[in-house]
Amino acid sequence: MSVLDKIYEKAKQNPQKVAFPEALNEKMMQAAFEAGKEGYIIPIMVGNAAEIEAAAKERGYDPAVFTIVDIHEEEYKNKIITAFVAREDTRLKEKALGRRMEDPLYYAMAMQKVGEADVTFAGIDYTTGDVLLAGQMIIGLKPGISTISSIGLCDIPGYEGSEGSLLAVGDSGVCTNPNAEQLADIAISACDTVHDLLDWEPRCAMVCYSTLGSGQGELIDKVKEALQIAQEKRPDLNIDGEFQLDAAIVPAVAAKKVKRESKVAGKANILIWPDLNVGNIAVKLIQQFGHANAYGPMLQGFNSIVCDCSRGAPVSEIKGNIVISAVRAAGMKN
Repeated sequence: MSVLDKIYEKAKQNPQKVAFPEALNEKMMQAAFEAGKEGYIIPIMVGNAAEIEAAAKERGYDPAVFTIVDIHEEEYKNKIITAFVAREDTRLKEKALGRRMEDPLYYAMAMQKVGEADVTFAGIDYTTGDVLLAGQMIIGLKPGISTISSIGLCDIPGYEGSEGSLLAVGDSGVCTNPNAEQLADIAISACDTVHDLLDWEPRCAMVCYSTLGSGQGELIDKVKEALQIAQEKRPDLNIDGEFQLDAAIVPAVAAKKVKRESKVAGKANILIWPDLNVGNIAVKLIQQFGHANAYGPMLQGFNSIVCDCSRGAPVSEIKGNIVISAVRAAGMKN
């Protein structure tokens, strides 16, 4: 059974409520319908109810599969606003929130904030910047985290690591040149993400071109400082470094290069890149030469799950990311 098959199985055991603010988008509606009809999620379509229902019927989808929320229906909107402003962890006032909720993206996230939805899923009509801004304003960041980042899951044919052919990597899509504090946040968030999604015991390696002082320079100093911050913030997590990539994932290399006790060296299941240049290039190398399937990017750092999918993704990939997001949401509740 592939990793995606296992994730789909987990989703079906505990379907989560996923809100779609791009409800009229054809690809998004198809992916939401398929995931809902097959029992992986409870799809909530947010927008103009009459238009959503008409579009669903025109495209041959049974509207009964969807929960349709009309953003112009005042009673339900007021219920969301009242619950939102009553929370201690929100700053927006009633009128300001009401204005924001004229936009389906903010409406969906407000629903999520008060527990009427578990995930907000967007990214085709809205830009990444739109999704990140709304997420920070409405959902907020996890306590102790100040950085939004992303993580991907690579399924690499022929790779025999500590989790078989699977390896989690980040950040490969959001945080361009993180400072030490941000890099520490990325590592911490990555550990929480893989635990929630896959039930792994995270073993997270901070990688660069040095293993425990074999190289010198400011690029390495940043990784060392990030490691120290991450270990101080979350001593419960197995985060270690600084390691070269082979020392992080190859036991024989780790035995030669890491002359101290480490729960991570040689058996890391998460790699944290020092910047986006490294992350972007590394993922493309893994895909092109390793013929890997890469799932994601999965946004992390928010109080609950927000997903920004790729505009060019086919329906099958969007559906997979919807299901992954739902399983992450269920994992956060445990």
